[in-house]
Amino acid sequence: MKYISGIALLLVSTLVGCASQSSLDNTRNDVDSIKTRLFSMDRDLAAVREESKSSVGAIEKGFKSDVSAVRKMSADIQATIDTTKGEMQVLNGKLDDAMLAVKKPADDLARYREDADKRIISLEDRILKQQVQLDALSKKMAELAKVKKEEPVSTPDSLYLKGLDSLKAGDVATAREQFGRFLEQNPKHDLAANAHYWIGETYYSEKNYEAAILSYQEVIKSYPGKDKVVAAMLKQAMSFNEIKDSKSARYVLKKLVEGFPKSEEAKKAKLLLSEIK
Repeated sequence: MKYISGIALLLVSTLVGCASQSSLDNTRNDVDSIKTRLFSMDRDLAAVREESKSSVGAIEKGFKSDVSAVRKMSADIQATIDTTKGEMQVLNGKLDDAMLAVKKPADDLARYREDADKRIISLEDRILKQQVQLDALSKKMAELAKVKKEEPVSTPDSLYLKGLDSLKAGDVATAREQFGRFLEQNPKHDLAANAHYWIGETYYSEKNYEAAILSYQEVIKSYPGKDKVVAAMLKQAMSFNEIKDSKSARYVLKKLVEGFPKSEEAKKAKLLLSEIK
């Protein structure tokens, strides 16, 4: 800058010595213009320097940040390397153990295989025996389930009611079988007299009067205090009458009237007595 100013002054001095006033004025104007330009250039240069200083600062800051990131990355990589080395050492240890196991004597391995074969054969034999037992048990359970399905367990009352239902439906054979099973299972039940009576009724409906007489007699003889006794006496007399045994019929009817004079059966007995010759 000083060098340029010196040149300008020298130029001015030279021009002053040999130029006219007009030329001097022109020269002065040129010098002022040059000074103005020099001042502008000096200002621009200062701005450039300031901008360069800011840019360099930013670049330096970014560089420092990048260096820090690189250092951190390097530390992470080093830690990863150390961890990998540790894992490799563990794996090497396991590999050594495996190698030792592989190097066991062949006879030990053979004995192990022989022992394993024996155990497998023993297990297979036990499984086979258990399977046979399981098959037998399954077969027995299936048979029991079939029996239970075919012959469900019945209570005494339900079995008695089944007999009545069969009798009402007109299936006298089934009714007689059900009443007979009821008496076989429950000989002292409160409905036993009724069951004998209904068995007599099944025979009576089939006109098997002799069998009916015996069933009615069982009610009269074995259950003297039951309500069905009077009905059994009336039907027994009617059965005697059907087989033309008038004497026996009249005998039973007279005993009914004498023993139970106020019963509805006594009224029917008197009417029947008047008809039997």
